[in-house]
Parts: sequence; structure tokens; C-alpha cells
Amino acid sequence: MGSRVRELAAQTPAGRDRYIDLLRVASLGTVVVGHWLMAAVTVGDDGHAEVGNLLAVVPELQLLTWVLQIMPVFFFVGGFSHALSYRSLARTSPGASVYSAFLRARLQRLLRPTMVFIGVWGAGALILQLGGGRGGLLDVALRLVAQPLWFIGIYLAMVAFTPPLLRLHERWGWGAFGALVAAAGAVDLARFAFGVPYVEFLNFAFVWLAVHQLGFLRADGRLRLRMPYVLAGAGLAGVSLLVALGPYPLSMVGMPGERVSNMAPPTFALLCHGLWLVGAVELLRAPAARWLARPRVWRGVVAANGISMTAFLWHLTAMLGVYGMLLALDVPLPEPATGAWWAQVPPRMAAAAVLTAALVAAFRRFERPGAARESGAPGGTVSGPAAALGVTLCLFGVLGLSMVGFGGLLEGRTALLIAVHVTAPVAVVMALVGWLLVERAGRGPGRGRSARVSG
Repeated sequence: MGSRVRELAAQTPAGRDRYIDLLRVASLGTVVVGHWLMAAVTVGDDGHAEVGNLLAVVPELQLLTWVLQIMPVFFFVGGFSHALSYRSLARTSPGASVYSAFLRARLQRLLRPTMVFIGVWGAGALILQLGGGRGGLLDVALRLVAQPLWFIGIYLAMVAFTPPLLRLHERWGWGAFGALVAAAGAVDLARFAFGVPYVEFLNFAFVWLAVHQLGFLRADGRLRLRMPYVLAGAGLAGVSLLVALGPYPLSMVGMPGERVSNMAPPTFALLCHGLWLVGAVELLRAPAARWLARPRVWRGVVAANGISMTAFLWHLTAMLGVYGMLLALDVPLPEPATGAWWAQVPPRMAAAAVLTAALVAAFRRFERPGAARESGAPGGTVSGPAAALGVTLCLFGVLGLSMVGFGGLLEGRTALLIAVHVTAPVAVVMALVGWLLVERAGRGPGRGRSARVSG
């Protein structure tokens, strides 16, 4: 792998925005470390294990989420990359096939490792349930390991909406972004001031797509000069006022038992938080670019980018695996936030990192791009509408699975996804069928040529 990384790093085009690659890796890495730190497993008197949240035990630490809830940065980076990718394909492959080719080009490295993760955990859960394996930490693991898939679902939606939103951006610029911000604010007004039922779910689209739209503006060089200061200042002031005066909680991640969560569904406060983070990271662009010019640093970023999605998918599996080994060895699990608990944190996180590395070594090949090549010819084997259907099925499949988990595959356990009750088997089937449609999307009859995708 080392020689491949050196080769890829050496081939980096001079005009590539290396800072975007760093932000992609750093945002996913921050989420991983945050999950490892926040998770607090305890065992009750009945022997059942539960996973609590450190932020619920020490509420004062919730202010850290204003820095560590960094998913908006990943979606901002996605907008930048999607704009470059779609424009590149539109130049090299004009015609009706651009949409399906774009979906496949952007989603190959996302969906392949995701489907492997779903397949491995689904098969394992089925075997365990058929064999009667229950109890302990297992039930918790079957429920929790699928939760990060919500991020995959949101990202799928962003990819699917990129072409029309990019057209709106090219026509209206900041106006398109402003319209999404206004829509997110209107949703919260209807929710909290007028009690309109179910309207809050619209902000799954408006909030995250507004952050995504900032990536388009970044791609066109419109986040320069004073604009990062404006975004950071306005965002930080906005979230501070909303939390202090409104119905919004302090934490920018979901907390157990909260009446209102800033995350699910997203609130206008979370959008302000996203603006603050985007402005902040843009202010660091120049010094980071100088740092990334060092060959060794850039090779590290290239290597991390090649495995980041695999590590993200499997990091909870590794964390729960470490806790499972501690329980099997009868290692005492102290009460969260006590001195003994904090003393366990460094070795526990180091063990989780080692186990994650082992899982990455086993599954990283599925994240490598491009066993199949996209043809530049129009007229792929799957039409744009069929490709869009594939993304929709994947979206609902992974979102449903993130809510219901892998537990109860044989018991018909359901979760409410918008207005529909979804079971784990149905979610798995939707994700699989959708992925197959996306995999076939954009493949033209010619195999000899390939269209390079930038970003």
C-alpha cells in the first residue's frame, strides 16, 4: 500500500485543492474519535449492558459539540467535490447519460463498502439469531452499529440533488443558498411558533442542502476575503442567541431523553452551527495549504482518504468489540466520568484504533475506485430515472436500517421512517436493489474509454 500511496501522491495535479482532502479526512476522523470518547458502556445488576453518553453524564461537556460536531464540514466538502465532478462529466459526456454517470462515479466508493458492511453484519446477525445468541452487549451492538448509516442516507440525497441545485446556484448564486436558509428558518418557525405537525422533517433537506450549497460557492471561489469572517461570526452569534433564547438545546448532537434535538431532525440552530464551522475552517485554509505542501504530510492525507469511509463504517464495531473483550475478561467498567473511567479512556481508544485498523485491512479493497470504467459515450444501460430510483431506494434503505438496526431480523421489529414502518429485511432489500441500479448506471456500451472525474 505504501508504494501505491507514494505513486498517487506524486501524481497529484498541481491545481488540486489539497485542503478539501484534508477536511474530508479530518471531519470523518473527528466523528470517529468523538463516538469513541462519548460512548460509556455500563452493566446493570441484571447483567444487561447499556451504552450511555458521556455528554449526558457531564452536561458541561456539551459545549464541546460546537467544535466537534463537524459533519457540516463533510457535507460542505461534498458540495465542492460534487460541483467539480458534475461539471467535468458534463464537459466530457454531454447528453442524457450525464446524470446516471455522475451518480455512479460519485457513489461507487461510498456504496460498495456500505453494502459490504450491511452484508457482513446482516449475515452475522441472522446466524446469531438463528442460533439463539442474545443478551449481554450483543443486543446493543446489533442496534447501534447501523446508526452511522444515517449519514450515508443524507449524503446520497445530496448527490441526487446536485444537478438541479447546481443549476440554481449557477443562476442565482448566493440567492439559492439564501432561499434554503430562509426555508430552514420558516420550518422552525412553523414547528415551534405554530406547532405544525411533521413540518420539522423538511429540515433534513433544507439544513443539510444549505451547507452543501456552500460547497458550490466554494468551488466558484466565492468564499474569499471577508466572507469566512462573516460566516463564522454570523453563525456563532446565531447559534448562541438561539440556544440562549429559544427552544434549542446546547448540544449539537442528539442526547437521550431530549424533547428537542438539534440533529434529528436538524434545526436552524444546527444550520447556524454549520455556518460557523465552514467559516472557521475557511479561515485556516492558507496555513493548512502550506502544511499540506510537505510531501510526507500529503502522503498521509492521501493514505487516509483511501480508507476513510471503511474506517467510518466499522469504527463502532471496533469500539463495541473492545468493550466486549473487556466484559469477557471480567475487566471492571467504572462509572462514566469518574477518575477510573477517564484512566481507561486512552488504552480503550488505542485498542479501538487497532481493531479498526484490522477491519480496514480486511475490507479496504471495496473502497478502491473503479474496477469498472465509465464510458464517455451517452446512452448507458440504465437511464437517468432508473438511476434516480436506485439512489432513492438506497437512501430509504440505509436510513431505515440506521433506525431499526440489525436486531430483530426474524422478529419483524419496525422503525417509523417519515410515515412508513420499515423492518430490517425490507431496508436491506431496498438498499441492495438500489445499489445494483446505481452500479449499472452510466455504463455505456463501450468499455475502452474512461471519463476522469475531478474532485
